[in-house]
Amino acid sequence: MAKLGILPLTITTILALSANAAAHAATTALDVEEARIDKAVSQMPQVANRYQALVESLTAQYQQQTDELQLTKMVARQGERLWQQAVRDVQSGGEDDRPLYWGRLMMRQQLKQQSPQFNMVDWQQKVAINAVEKASRGFSNIQFDDQADIKILLTGFDPFFLDRNIDQSNPSGLTALALDGYAFSVNGRQAQIETVMIPVRFADFDQGMIESLLTPIYRDNSVDMIVTVSMGRDDFDLERFPGRNRSADAPDNLNVYTGATKQNPQAPLFNGGTLNGPEFVEFSLPVSAMQTADGPWKVIDNHTVSSVNRGEFQAKSLLELSSETSVEGSGGGYLSNEISYRAVLLQQQFNSAIPVGHIHTPRISAYDADAEMNIVKQVKAMVKAAATTL
Repeated sequence: MAKLGILPLTITTILALSANAAAHAATTALDVEEARIDKAVSQMPQVANRYQALVESLTAQYQQQTDELQLTKMVARQGERLWQQAVRDVQSGGEDDRPLYWGRLMMRQQLKQQSPQFNMVDWQQKVAINAVEKASRGFSNIQFDDQADIKILLTGFDPFFLDRNIDQSNPSGLTALALDGYAFSVNGRQAQIETVMIPVRFADFDQGMIESLLTPIYRDNSVDMIVTVSMGRDDFDLERFPGRNRSADAPDNLNVYTGATKQNPQAPLFNGGTLNGPEFVEFSLPVSAMQTADGPWKVIDNHTVSSVNRGEFQAKSLLELSSETSVEGSGGGYLSNEISYRAVLLQQQFNSAIPVGHIHTPRISAYDADAEMNIVKQVKAMVKAAATTL
């Protein structure tokens, strides 16, 4: 299996960098996401507790650890086990992305509320939590078969707006679990999809999660197509012109607001400063091929954008947008638009020819297994159609 060079920092390097931090006692306080666990268990116990055995396994091993490096390796293995189990469950008919989300949060909770056999301090706990986070999102599991001629990376998102619906699912996350490792034949060549799950948190984007994921890929030309997916509107939208600025007056999963609005769009952050780039970029997925995919929903080549001077309009070309200040890209003003913008911007910075772009799926309320599996099928058909052009 060919493994991509994702996340180049090793655990040893992380520990060395973190060793300079102040040795504050490890926290037991739950963050906003973790604090929702009790409500989730109360209202949907079968979903929230699906991976309780894996959580208990992590807890038992965690309490026995006497060495910080071995502890970090152990929790990373347990996070990867969680990802792999969620993939197996969905691909064997589980049809639900939510157990992975809640299982991950329960693992994080245990890392805060239980103790190993040494005096863990704050930075050590953060390293352990980060290891569980990345591994349980598939970041350490991107492995293409050596026989794969066409390699496709696809990203999905966690459920979000959970204070509105604690039982909310995200069909993009279900798509990622359903298609991880999926292999198919294209014009006599073998193709394979590998996937990861992205958090709905502004801080992760500001700290460079997307750049960390994609930089090795663009640098090494290690895949042939990148497809980011999120939940959106009534039909499928292929988001033609991602915009630079945030403008959605909506919280992330930590209930953080950026202060950005449509009246006050704001650029995202990166590396401690502002993310620099053009106001709009253009994606490069093969639209015509993807629009041939059969399914219940239309596949729209969405050119709708919004700028400070012109408001909302249909952009005909990137040239038309060259003097505009972005309010919303085709993907909106939230993290769906932003993952697309960052992915395309990085492609341009590397002068890469890898096709990249964003799919917005139809919107679902709470959880709808039938609708979501139909969404998965149509995304699979779109990706397979796109692969015929590579």
